[in-house]
Amino acid sequence: MLTLLSGTLISISSSSWFTAWLGLELNLLSFIPIISSKNNQYSSEAALKYFLIQALGSLIIIMTASLSLFKPQLTTNLALIALLLKAGAAPFHSWFPSVMEGLSWPNAIILMTIQKIAPLSLISYLVPMVHPTTLNIFILASATLGALMGINQTFLRKIMAYSSINHMAWMLAAMMISESCWLIYFIIYAFSSSATALLFSNSQSFHYSNLIQAMKDNPLMKTVLFMTLLSLGGLPPFTGFLAKWMIIQEMTNMSMFFTLAVLLGSALLTLFFYLRISISAFFYSSPKQKWAQTSSYLPNSLPLVAFLSLALITTPSL
Repeated sequence: MLTLLSGTLISISSSSWFTAWLGLELNLLSFIPIISSKNNQYSSEAALKYFLIQALGSLIIIMTASLSLFKPQLTTNLALIALLLKAGAAPFHSWFPSVMEGLSWPNAIILMTIQKIAPLSLISYLVPMVHPTTLNIFILASATLGALMGINQTFLRKIMAYSSINHMAWMLAAMMISESCWLIYFIIYAFSSSATALLFSNSQSFHYSNLIQAMKDNPLMKTVLFMTLLSLGGLPPFTGFLAKWMIIQEMTNMSMFFTLAVLLGSALLTLFFYLRISISAFFYSSPKQKWAQTSSYLPNSLPLVAFLSLALITTPSL
């Protein structure tokens, strides 16, 4: 884990593409052993997919560095594509849900948060050099595909994956505003998604039916799950609303009305499948199976999760 974080720090503090590439490779080679397992075929498959995609992204970055002296605008766009591929943004997102499906919840949290820091930081350095129309295309693609493809999912890890793709659109939009704006959004997103995944992990849920069974006799966990999902969806008065409200205000001031309308529409769609999970956990009952393990314990992390979801209530107004 220390090497993983070291690779991220090298990338975000680098002053050249070669050093950034070196940090990304160190990060990749540290993450592969964490997610691969001899005893789990799915995690090994996920590790292989992740390695191949990241290797392709690194290859494009190396090619970009070698061409930078001849065609600077082309190389900027190529570098942007490589980093979007590494971060799992649409339309280069197809690997992300597939890899998420093969990971345990703790590893999925790392993939959704820590593994996005280096690519997103490098993208933020490129944003001033990229034409706004080019960036808007990726914002619109991530917003619409992340929202639409998550609607029919019943597996929780895939839902979280498409949710992450949708949040990528908001982060890219925040980068067009200011560096501090996207950093605040990313921090709030990281806390909200980690809190939600932590609850799924504690209840050992990977599908709607698992979640219904796990939450059946635990009303407090149901309530906290409801709060974390609404926070992730950006509904007031939860923490996630703070991040989205910041971006909405700034995009309105910048007259980016069409992009903002698409982002808000996609946010409503993602809120729909968050609510569907919450309603399933609250009101539906699952037939009890002989081998199903039910638990009424409250995880130690529950107070922290509740605080992260409701932190906006104690936050001064912007």
